[in-house]
Amino acid sequence: MYTANDKRYDRMQYNRCGSSGLMLPAVSLGLWHNFGDTGVYSNIEKMCFTAFDNGITHFDLANNYGPKPGSAEISFGRILREHFAPYRDELIISTKAGYDMWPGPYGDHGSRKYLIASIDQSLGRLGLDYVDIFYHHRMDPDTPLEETMGALEQIVRSGKALYAGLSNYDGATLEKAAAILNERHVPFVINQNCYNILDRTIEHNGLKETSCRLGKGIICFSPLAQGRLTDRYLNGIPSDSRVRTDGRFLREDQVSGDKLDNIRKLNELAQNRGQTLAEMALAWLLHDKAITSVLIGVSKPEQILDNIRATENISFTADELAEIDRLSL
Repeated sequence: MYTANDKRYDRMQYNRCGSSGLMLPAVSLGLWHNFGDTGVYSNIEKMCFTAFDNGITHFDLANNYGPKPGSAEISFGRILREHFAPYRDELIISTKAGYDMWPGPYGDHGSRKYLIASIDQSLGRLGLDYVDIFYHHRMDPDTPLEETMGALEQIVRSGKALYAGLSNYDGATLEKAAAILNERHVPFVINQNCYNILDRTIEHNGLKETSCRLGKGIICFSPLAQGRLTDRYLNGIPSDSRVRTDGRFLREDQVSGDKLDNIRKLNELAQNRGQTLAEMALAWLLHDKAITSVLIGVSKPEQILDNIRATENISFTADELAEIDRLSL
């Protein structure tokens, strides 16, 4: 039976989620890959233990995380049942719905039908009465925003989630959604979006500015840009990389030519700071007061420890920030 490290909270920085009362660890663990049916359960256990032993209290899931869809929640539900049950009140567990989950017209997007069925299914897989944060996973232009936000309201009021979140929204839609949730007194506290040195979308679509103005937190997924902001591609494309095995999320042209030259220059800058490229990439996000937490994806426990080291130096000079901006173009 797992017993948590008594010093775990000394090893992590915690940030307030916007203007809410909720605190999240600077580094959170995402269970998108490597925690489903294709993962080895003993390794999943070790990754979760390593995370919690080092102060990572937030575990982020979605209904379709796996592979296959639902299997990450089943795996984490087993961890909760076998090991983490005594620590439930020390954990922040989040899940989401919004992408394709089951066949037919009711297993996707943002309808009340889909979202309420999804939270019930997720709670069943996790073996929980509630999650701490429930997100709508993506904008749905074909469903009235009032319906989607009304479903989040019902989920929170029913006690199945403590807080509401939005993921993959832009600034304009966030503003409208927040107004609806505010009018209904729903505790919407956080946005989850892709953000990293190489992907500045939320700086351009209004999400970052609007979130700050409204006092909402931001948690960043893909902080290492699918591995581009690590040492993995510095010397070429490995044969077992996602570029070669799964072209959906990373293409060869993103890690070659001028883009690769810039990544190598970013690596030199990181080395001059006494950090790995990955550590600097995470630190760059965490130096920004708008960012509550970064979501890391890992395949082995040691990577968790490597990523946590980023919190040891999140200060940047003006020249360093300017150079990072220049190399991100």
